[in-house]
Amino acid sequence: MKLVIDCHYFTPVTLCRISTDFTHIYFDVYDRYQKVSFRNRTEVLGGNGPILLSVPLIDGREQKRPMKDVRIANDHSWQSQHFKTLQSCYNRSPWFQFYEPGLAGLYEKKFEWLLDWNLSTWEWATAKTGGNFTTELTTSYQENYDPAEWVDLRNKVTPHTIGQLFPDPVRYSQVFQERHGFRPHCSVLDLIFCEGKNAARLLGR
Repeated sequence: MKLVIDCHYFTPVTLCRISTDFTHIYFDVYDRYQKVSFRNRTEVLGGNGPILLSVPLIDGREQKRPMKDVRIANDHSWQSQHFKTLQSCYNRSPWFQFYEPGLAGLYEKKFEWLLDWNLSTWEWATAKTGGNFTTELTTSYQENYDPAEWVDLRNKVTPHTIGQLFPDPVRYSQVFQERHGFRPHCSVLDLIFCEGKNAARLLGR
């Protein structure tokens, strides 16, 4: 079976777990950008609860361009702000300092296109968690895929629906769990910083 899905900014842990069940993963880059999605946002955990990190976009969230044509608004210092937030949220986590130098390099690199940034975050996280699958980009828009060969999750996994679609999340010890309880479906960064090299086992890889 093959999976076709949107390309996310440091995708939720749940999607990393699901990807383990497939040999081929295709990111649909011709589908139109959808607001209120994980395409330009990721959820991390701070001392006061969940924090949404959002990549600012040229022309904002209302655009209807294909994902491959969405540009980042780099007149904002969003990368520096996001990385400082990660430092603040995860400095107490067991593995943040181990991964911090490499992640800092990623956040210092400039990207013009949201797709390129998201692919870089996918590659970074996959390098830390493993995975026996190939990743490709679609070459055209296809409205329907044969369900005998494909699982189509495009525009189905959103911040509002992920809990309903996947009620049994990957569980692990979070930094502020004693204060807020366990928060499912966070960014894969949350899992990596909290579990380090054990993240691959928790994802079934």
